[in-house]
Amino acid sequence: MKLTGPFTQILPLAGLPLKGAIADDQLQIITSGGVLTENGLVVEVGNFEKLRKDHPKATTEEVEGDQVLLPGFIDCHTHICFAGNRAKDYAMRIAGKSYLEIARSGGGIWDSVTQTRGATQEQLVDLLAQRVDRHLKDGVTTIEVKSGYGLSVEQELKQLRAIRAAAENSQADLVATCLAAHILPKDFGGPASEYLEHILNNLLPKIKKENLAGRVDIFIEDSAFNASNSTCYLSVAKQMGFDITVHADQFTPGGSEVAVKAGAVSADHLEASTEKEIKGLVASVTVAVALPGASLGLGIGFAPARRLLDAGACLAIASDWNPGSAPMGDLLMQASILGAYEKLTTAETFAALTYRAAKALNLNDRGTLQKGSLADMQAYPCKDHRQILYQQGKLKPARVWRKGEIL
Repeated sequence: MKLTGPFTQILPLAGLPLKGAIADDQLQIITSGGVLTENGLVVEVGNFEKLRKDHPKATTEEVEGDQVLLPGFIDCHTHICFAGNRAKDYAMRIAGKSYLEIARSGGGIWDSVTQTRGATQEQLVDLLAQRVDRHLKDGVTTIEVKSGYGLSVEQELKQLRAIRAAAENSQADLVATCLAAHILPKDFGGPASEYLEHILNNLLPKIKKENLAGRVDIFIEDSAFNASNSTCYLSVAKQMGFDITVHADQFTPGGSEVAVKAGAVSADHLEASTEKEIKGLVASVTVAVALPGASLGLGIGFAPARRLLDAGACLAIASDWNPGSAPMGDLLMQASILGAYEKLTTAETFAALTYRAAKALNLNDRGTLQKGSLADMQAYPCKDHRQILYQQGKLKPARVWRKGEIL
């Protein structure tokens, strides 16, 4: 058993609501606090000196100076298994070129598919490990990672195997998602419905057999897959035992309605969601995931985070880190900026990055610091937790723990 502390402040984020708005005065703040851990789990959180007195045999891990402790962040939507970059796309975009113009010039998602197909599995593992390491240093201890830049059976398997290999050697927890339904590949030679049937029949069974991913995603949009095709695809994937999630309402509404009806764990993006979509999400168990990195990368409006919360939705925030629309990948910075524009409380932002993000991954063992939760923690070098968002992502954690072990 180990006692870590003392921390100037600890925010356990326990006992807060899963859905709806959260006021800052609902935050529990433990001063001069400590965390007792054993076998990677939190045993108790409380006053450091009291814990030391009550558990005299515990090993003490001393923390010096002012430190504010939070649960590790959870990034529930990334595309960080890729090769190459799309800097050319970005330059064209900020020069005023449209999505279609960029795609016609050889850019877009297909460019990333081409570059990722050209990389070996070993190269993808190395690139992914570098990005995971950066996220870990920023206090992100659980990271969802999608495929979707392979878009063929063998290439998707290569990506998912790379994710598994990186996970086996990573101090972070990587959660793999199959996004073979990202776009219709140019080299398939058939309609979208046939491609989705091909994925269901020839890829998903292999993923199941090798236990490469427990989640399936699809991009519902005019440039990708329509509501009808997506509904059939998600239904079969769910019957096969996969959790399902959806890229929804990014440019046009409608995708989140499919997600809700299909019983998806989350609907991600939501920049184009209207009151109809918001009401549907509120009435469901589907987590609404805002992706401010995509808004910043594309220069478009943010998801209606404030309206979602006020209506009673469960809101998570993720980075969408990818080579095209969201290349920044700084989760805390993006969440801080979204909070400033959408007027999210500190409590709502921290909740969206921790236990509500865990819900979007169907995980109930992390995102808070309370008895029985994973001892995934991060400490910021400041006296007051409000300084973390105040510095809009520039204040980074001084220490990060995964399952109670400092990294």
